[in-house]
Amino acid sequence: MPVRGGHVAVPGPRGSGTARPAPEAGRTRTWVPGGPLDLGLVLGPLRRGPADPTFRAAPDGSVWRATRTPAGPGTLRVALRGGAAQAEAWGPGRDWLLDQLPSLLGAFDEPEAFEPRHRLVALTRHRRPGLRLTRTGLVMESLIPSILEQKVTTDEAYRAWRLLVRKYGEPAPGPVPGPMHVMPAARTWALVPSWEWHRAGVDNKRASAILRAVRVAARLEEGAGMAPEEARRRLEVVPGVGPWTSAETVQRSHGAADAVTVGDLHLPGIVGYALAGDRDADDAVMLSLLEPYAGQRHRAARLILLSGRTPPRRVPRMPRGDIGRL
Repeated sequence: MPVRGGHVAVPGPRGSGTARPAPEAGRTRTWVPGGPLDLGLVLGPLRRGPADPTFRAAPDGSVWRATRTPAGPGTLRVALRGGAAQAEAWGPGRDWLLDQLPSLLGAFDEPEAFEPRHRLVALTRHRRPGLRLTRTGLVMESLIPSILEQKVTTDEAYRAWRLLVRKYGEPAPGPVPGPMHVMPAARTWALVPSWEWHRAGVDNKRASAILRAVRVAARLEEGAGMAPEEARRRLEVVPGVGPWTSAETVQRSHGAADAVTVGDLHLPGIVGYALAGDRDADDAVMLSLLEPYAGQRHRAARLILLSGRTPPRRVPRMPRGDIGRL
């Protein structure tokens, strides 16, 4: 792994007799994937809305991520150049981020094991050969925003995540292309006052679930080294974390190809409509339709969503409720 970095001595204040370290340099790594790779498809699920303070897609095609690693905060920039993924990282977590780069970009995913059983799925897979399932190796950074997304519109959840991370997170290290923040540490989440949850539009049920989760953050983070189903069982011990939330978490933290999301407002109807013309499908129908993809049901659902074949809207959108304005 090519590495560069370090400090250089520059003159300190006049008469100080000391040297001041230069701004921290990044460290780099180049990794060549074993097949097609689409950064947007692979890393897109980690983005919580267009203004996510932890994620930025730059005009040059690079993707920036600010995250809290086991070694501390870190910022990662990844770009594809000539078939290779070129990465640079900053902060205390930079080495950890570079070590995890292949996992993040789907090196341990097995898209070749997927066998399409429907024409729509086969066509979408052919058109999207760069889809791989990311594996971040980090549980809490996916669990907390997933809890925020429970039973509310995505806009409301994205707003809450944005406001809380900007206020209680810390500036991302490195020469970021705009304001970016690392999400708060578990202890900081635990100290967020009740009125700030309210201002962010987070009801007591979701705030309480997050507070319970951060109290056992170390135990939950250990789940990154477990099989997805085992990690889900550990997550669901926390009151307020159910099958929907655990699936949404391990899809990102573990690259769990079979962790299909149940309990979702829209997914059963989308899968039912795409595969059987049934826009009123429920979870049971969805799971039945996805049964031929056992072991790869989440990937099948991703491909169905990417196909763009969704039922025409015939009911009002889910009402938006901003408790922060009450």
